[in-house]
Amino acid sequence: MNDLPINSIKSTFLTQLKSHDLIVEAETGSGKSTCLPLWAAESGRVLVVEPRRIACTSLAQFLAEQKGEPLGKSVGYAIKLENRCDDHTQVVFVTPGVALRWFAENQLSHFDTIIVDEFHERRWDTDLLVALLKHKPRHRVVVTSATIEGAKLARYLGAERLQANGRTFSVEIHHRATDTRQLPDARHLEQRVKAEVEQLLGLDGDILVFLPGRKEISQCQAALSSLDVLVTPLHASVTDEQRQLALNSQPQKKVVLATNVAETSLTIPNVVAVVDTGLERRTEQRNGRTTLSLKHISKASAKQRSGRAGRVMDGVCIRLYGEHAALAEVTPPELHRESLTEAMLASASCGAALSQLSFLESLPDKSVKQATEILAAMEAIDDSGLATEHGKRIYPLPIDALYADLVTRMPSKALKEAMVDLTAVLATPASLYRLSSNEEQLEKLGQEEPMGCDGQLAIRLLRGEKLSGTNVEPEALKEAQGLAKQMREVFELPELSVASRFEHRQLVEAIARLHPQLIFVRRERRQEALGNGEIEVLLGRNSRLKSKSQAAVVLDTHSLPGRGVKQTMTLATFTMPFELNRLEACGLGEWRQGDVVSVNDDAFLQLELVYAGRIVATKQQTAEGEFAIKPLLEAVKEGRYLPGFAQQRHNQIEHWKLYVALGLAEKTDVNTALDFDSWFSEQLAMLELTEPSELELFSAEDFEFEGIPYWEYDDFAQTYPFDLALGDLNLTVEYLSDKKLVYVVYKSGLRKVDPKRWELPKWKGWRVQYKKASRIIDVR
Repeated sequence: MNDLPINSIKSTFLTQLKSHDLIVEAETGSGKSTCLPLWAAESGRVLVVEPRRIACTSLAQFLAEQKGEPLGKSVGYAIKLENRCDDHTQVVFVTPGVALRWFAENQLSHFDTIIVDEFHERRWDTDLLVALLKHKPRHRVVVTSATIEGAKLARYLGAERLQANGRTFSVEIHHRATDTRQLPDARHLEQRVKAEVEQLLGLDGDILVFLPGRKEISQCQAALSSLDVLVTPLHASVTDEQRQLALNSQPQKKVVLATNVAETSLTIPNVVAVVDTGLERRTEQRNGRTTLSLKHISKASAKQRSGRAGRVMDGVCIRLYGEHAALAEVTPPELHRESLTEAMLASASCGAALSQLSFLESLPDKSVKQATEILAAMEAIDDSGLATEHGKRIYPLPIDALYADLVTRMPSKALKEAMVDLTAVLATPASLYRLSSNEEQLEKLGQEEPMGCDGQLAIRLLRGEKLSGTNVEPEALKEAQGLAKQMREVFELPELSVASRFEHRQLVEAIARLHPQLIFVRRERRQEALGNGEIEVLLGRNSRLKSKSQAAVVLDTHSLPGRGVKQTMTLATFTMPFELNRLEACGLGEWRQGDVVSVNDDAFLQLELVYAGRIVATKQQTAEGEFAIKPLLEAVKEGRYLPGFAQQRHNQIEHWKLYVALGLAEKTDVNTALDFDSWFSEQLAMLELTEPSELELFSAEDFEFEGIPYWEYDDFAQTYPFDLALGDLNLTVEYLSDKKLVYVVYKSGLRKVDPKRWELPKWKGWRVQYKKASRIIDVR
């Protein structure tokens, strides 16, 4: 490693590290990820934070081999579920998640120098760790990247900048686009990649292809299967065997199909050419939801990718987009693209409220508020933003805060075991199983697991059962079982082999009571959609929820972006059936007052339990007070009591409102919302009438309306009628006093000729219009 470009700054690095935090900028392939940790180790223990597990394990293994030592002696690593180091290991590579958990335990007091590598990826946990190290300056901090905004970060940390110039090998850049401004394009990707690989096979070396995800890797793997080359995938969920194939020299020419895990830190030997599609999948906030979107990479990522070709020899980089494509300078930070719930709980558990920390860019206020509300509802943080005892208990668990909260608060041992196993499956990045396309096998699965419950299926597979119609992924099963084993030990639960039985209803009802927002009900008119009152989801392709199930616990979702921000589509990818009639028992929904109904002259109030806009239960209770009045009001309006009274008083009330509006009344403080229903209900309440039979004791004169003086009323009513009959044309009349406008509206009749002005009341000073359906004309 003596001829690496990074060696040019060794003496300066060692001198400056004694008294300053450092920002180290060096090109990809300069050797910073392997040399800096060893140099820093001359001054004490070093913690190296790498953004990905595969980088931690590979870098530690490489340096241990270079030193001729077993892994874990002076160089080791710690990742989720695997620890190859001890208190005496001088250089320890860890993921940001492990670093944060160790910070929460002891402020990383066992280390002297913290190196944060590949900061340009702007992961939330890396940004948070750097903010915490700035907030509590107890270590020497070194932040490195090939594409960092050095000056900005140096000001933020108050650090010195070091730059290592030059590369070991050159890389020629070629663009494959007829238009120099053409952006990266996902169409026909496998054919375009195959064409480039065929052109590059003549070069003396291996080929690295950057693709956005596992789906595209599988498609390209199939497309390249006819070529006489070794094709191997490289992503976060590859097996150890696949990783070894990708990261070590092979006797046969090799094509590595990788996601952006291969952008940073990893040295893939013998790579002479890189094919860059210019695409990646990353999260972003859309309409309040975190979605996984297919996006164009940034210029910083493009630079990283091209650098993979110049690590061990001169190389070439083929970019499948235009030279002047409008790419962003850097990838937006995750803290601006995702929910802040996990970051806030991590910060609170590390002894600092998220709002107290200073970040390279200010956090979005809306996201901070949303995360605060979620964690406060869990009782995971207190009023000052620090972790409660419950928050400190759930944070170290290697799972999302929501799942950790559910696990810790399950009411019985059997349910806690079930939730641990369920969470282990949900927290494993790769899918535990794929459903078979064989209808006969799926039918057998329906008999073996008849509920159509993704949760039941996952737990049974995790616990070792063999079920028809499922293709289990061995590596995913191994990781999920390892996580379940770890959490069972934490909670002192029995091993998987002797797992306790549990009742499905008890489990889903416990989840409902703890986190009611996870309960979704089907839309009555759109049965394919489910809602919880806040968002709507569609069933994902692999969810087994049956059509007869009208409600479900939705434990995992996947949001896809539509063309517009408001068109985000969220899929329910992991569901458990929930009985609709159990919503009331779980305290879910809101009872609303419906109609008052009469049964044998008794008044009953109809109550409706509404959840997510759907009526899920109804009941009746005896109507009392104002609700007992409603049947009396309806009886009078229908003419069963006091015939003709309702229409007469209605006209008097409407005339009175018009009389006041025209300025003819002495009093002007008239309630313009007054109508017959409200007026007569008040009269009944004053008289304390609740039984329909009591109305037989009264006449119309007993309910007098004090409006227009009686000696004026007949003339006013004749001048401003509400109904008109012009031969075979019946009209209703509406008065807009503020506009001095009268609408005469068609009601019924066979007459085809429009009304004439001379046929109508004089209405002096008023404009008159005739309305029939959507047609409106002036009457002259």
